[in-house]
Amino acid sequence: MAASNEMTGQGRAAARARAAEYLVRRHRLKWAEALPWLVAIACFFLFPGRMIFGGQVLIMVMFALSLDLILGYAGIVTLGHAAFFGIGAYTVALASLRLGWTEPVSELIAGGILAGLAGAIVGWFILRYRGLTLLMLTIAFAAMLQESGNLRSDLTGGYDGLPGLTFSPLFGRFDYDLYGHTNYWYALIALALVFYVVRRIVHSPFGQALTGIRENVRRMHAIGSPVHRRLVTVYAISAAIAGIAGGLFTQTNAYVTLTAFDFDVSAKVMVMLILGGTGRLYGAFLGAAVYMTLEDYFSKLSPTFWQLGIGLLLVLAVLFARRGLLGLAEDASALFVRKERASSGPRRLVWRREHWHAIGSSALDGAIIGFLAGFAVNLKLVDLMSAFVGHYPARALIFTAVGAAVGAAINAVYLLVTSRSAVGEAAS
Repeated sequence: MAASNEMTGQGRAAARARAAEYLVRRHRLKWAEALPWLVAIACFFLFPGRMIFGGQVLIMVMFALSLDLILGYAGIVTLGHAAFFGIGAYTVALASLRLGWTEPVSELIAGGILAGLAGAIVGWFILRYRGLTLLMLTIAFAAMLQESGNLRSDLTGGYDGLPGLTFSPLFGRFDYDLYGHTNYWYALIALALVFYVVRRIVHSPFGQALTGIRENVRRMHAIGSPVHRRLVTVYAISAAIAGIAGGLFTQTNAYVTLTAFDFDVSAKVMVMLILGGTGRLYGAFLGAAVYMTLEDYFSKLSPTFWQLGIGLLLVLAVLFARRGLLGLAEDASALFVRKERASSGPRRLVWRREHWHAIGSSALDGAIIGFLAGFAVNLKLVDLMSAFVGHYPARALIFTAVGAAVGAAINAVYLLVTSRSAVGEAAS
């Protein structure tokens, strides 16, 4: 009996040691984490004439990072995060225009503090709710702020906004140029500081508690964790980061309007995060960069129908990259990495009728989506009725047929690969 207890104690000690080693290893910086920052620095030298656009991408990365902190790690779903973005933006604008306070760094800090205070106050009330109720409360809060600003148009400028804002040189010596070079480095340094803080939070015991709340809030209540207090705290931190992003937006554009509170802004940053991957920190970098680049390209390609391309991208991401582009990259790399197995011997995947039915259903879904995409291409290139009735019936049919075939093939292959991976993991 004593020997058994001793072996059990040794097993527990070994498990604790492995867990501690894992947490320490997660906290360490990896060489791959330097890649986004090296790309950001390289872009300054490769595209010196696009630094105004580059600064806006960095600002949206910061905004998406603030959302990832509450959505990806704490499980707080919100569609009103633009409220805090707008608070930070208008804090900077009103301080400059009404108070004559033009020092950019202190303005940015003030915008973050006020947005964080608003997040703490609002979060104390709305974070007692979950699900659809919480979602509607966040939307309502952003809408109330926007309408309040519209009522006080004498102060906020209403939907005409506050253009022509002026700010002092950065640190008293770096003037702002027409190409946005100074603002780009300003936004990049601010993003690096914010990212350092967020990374420390995520890998701290507080961050682990947030993950526990996201996974099983009832269990966290059962072990005595102060769930509500922790949710309010992280909500306030996220709001402060969103406020800093909003302040940067005002400073780099020298204007702000009430559209900063729009539902579209909240939805846009949500799409960026879903596209990159939630709960991954660097998903905000990839999602915001890809979204902003494609938005810029599609808007130039078709000023009227550019949202069609973004919508199709989101549909493809939801179907084929449910863990975001980073998750898709991990799945792809797993196909080329041979993992050690606990037991040797070949494993064969036996397909049953249900598997083939699932692949057929998945292929049909992909065919429908591909058909709609081909239909949309017809609408863009030629008039649909004239295509089928007039001189281009073959081209119209080819677009729709190819779209359906490609969609069916991609969806079927994706399900086949993921099914094999799932069976392999279960077997190991």
